[in-house]
Amino acid sequence: MARKTSSRMELRRQAEAAEAAGGTAAAAPAKAKKAAAPKAKRTKEKAVARKRMIWVVYNGSMKEEGRFPYDQRAAAEEKIEALRQKSKKLYFIQPVKEVIGADPSATVGLAAAAAVVAAKAAIAAAPVVVVEDDEADVPDEVAAEAEEEEDDDEDDE
Repeated sequence: MARKTSSRMELRRQAEAAEAAGGTAAAAPAKAKKAAAPKAKRTKEKAVARKRMIWVVYNGSMKEEGRFPYDQRAAAEEKIEALRQKSKKLYFIQPVKEVIGADPSATVGLAAAAAVVAAKAAIAAAPVVVVEDDEADVPDEVAAEAEEEEDDDEDDE
């Protein structure tokens, strides 16, 4: 059968009795350990990116409508008024910190970043049209200038 747990007072009495019986062994002070020196952690210092504050004009669906330097808040508010005259939608300005010299997809919203990526993909996927010289439709003025340049090159040689 399991024993019943002793109370705190009972445990304390047992500890005192053991200390009194042990006497010298328990009374000897334990040697103090030397505290270990704290290890210095190596942390990689991040390069502080320079940022600038700009005003960004957004519509109600958070689509960016315009960007203005921080000191041109009045121009941003004029843009809002002009947009409101065209349509009665919600427009507002918001200060945004953008990294100086970074690509715009790093500082603008997700929709604008997706638009930048889509535009790059469209440019990369655009078909390349190769036109033969015989089939090229060249205006008469351009063709005449090209012939004159060829004649001048032959005269120089």
